[in-house]
Amino acid sequence: MKESLAQIDAYYTRALRQHGPTPKGVDWNGETGQRLRFRQLVQLVEPDHGFSLNDLGCGYGAFLDYLHDRGLSVDYHGYDISADMLEAARARHPEALHARFVRAAAPDRIVDYGIASGIFNVRLQTSDTDWQHYIQATLDSLDRSSRRGFAFNALSTYSDAEKQRPDLYYADPLAWFDHCKRHYSPHVALLHDYGLYEFTLLVRKAL
Repeated sequence: MKESLAQIDAYYTRALRQHGPTPKGVDWNGETGQRLRFRQLVQLVEPDHGFSLNDLGCGYGAFLDYLHDRGLSVDYHGYDISADMLEAARARHPEALHARFVRAAAPDRIVDYGIASGIFNVRLQTSDTDWQHYIQATLDSLDRSSRRGFAFNALSTYSDAEKQRPDLYYADPLAWFDHCKRHYSPHVALLHDYGLYEFTLLVRKAL
């Protein structure tokens, strides 16, 4: 996967340089869809008190902005494989308290919650089998590094076939729901009703 991740790093670096620190710079269509996506992920969090969070594939730090906009108190750790993305994230959040941005493909700290938004979509030339192994390994990492639970999203196999792209990975939501139930927690929610060609899985752990 090392070569594949290097190619994906280059893909997102080109997008950032073309579009800047915007949703299109991380290969999303626009801000409306991005915020709708974040609204699903944040359902994982119990906001009554402060919490710590790993954001895997943080890009330019848009999810941190969303959390701050909601008035949530978060000890935030953002990870990305693109050095340019991290440079943009640090430049956009120079005075953010309790926030750090790290170049890595996996979290290096155990926190309350973990999220991964959009990192399973672009697989370029990687085979389905190899990409699925990568997703499983990444979910294992999120599970190990999250005390209270984790959430992720992916493009759905229920997307219109004529609109699907060969360089993107479309995941079977039922198969990944089953995987999470069997391997991580009995408390799993599948969200597939928010108007985008994707789904979100919330994995909550009993404490």
